[in-house]
Amino acid sequence: MTEIIIYSDGAARGNPGPAGAGAILLDAEGRSVGSVCRYLGETTNNQAEYQALLLALHEAISLGAPSVSVFADSELMVKQIRGEYKVKNEGLRPLYKDIMNLLRRFKGYRIEHVPREKNKRADRLANIAIDDQVL
Repeated sequence: MTEIIIYSDGAARGNPGPAGAGAILLDAEGRSVGSVCRYLGETTNNQAEYQALLLALHEAISLGAPSVSVFADSELMVKQIRGEYKVKNEGLRPLYKDIMNLLRRFKGYRIEHVPREKNKRADRLANIAIDDQVL
C-alpha cells in the first residue's frame, strides 16, 4: 500500500450542538479505499473536526498506510497541527495530543487546508452521521 489521501470534516448544528464526523480515504490514484462516519453527540464544530481526523487516522493505520496526506477545511485545525497556532482550548488539547501521537506512527504525513467546495464528500458523511445518528 502506498500513501493514503484523507479528506476529513466535522459538522455541528449549533456550537455546541448535535455533531458528526466524516472522512473519505483514497489511494494514490484517487480510488476510494474506505470511509468513516460517526455521530458524536453534543459537541463543538472544532471538536468535531478533530474527531473526524482521529477516526480517519485510525482507519488509515488499520489499512496499513505508510504515510498520509490530509486535506481539511478547518484552517484552525490545520494550522494547529502544523504548529503555526497553539492549542489553547482545553477541549481540543487531548484530541490534538491523540492526533499527534497517531501521526508519529506514519513514516510521513502532510496536512493541507482546502476550501469547503473541495471537501464535499467528507462534509456529506459528517452530516449523514448527524441525520442518522450513526454510531
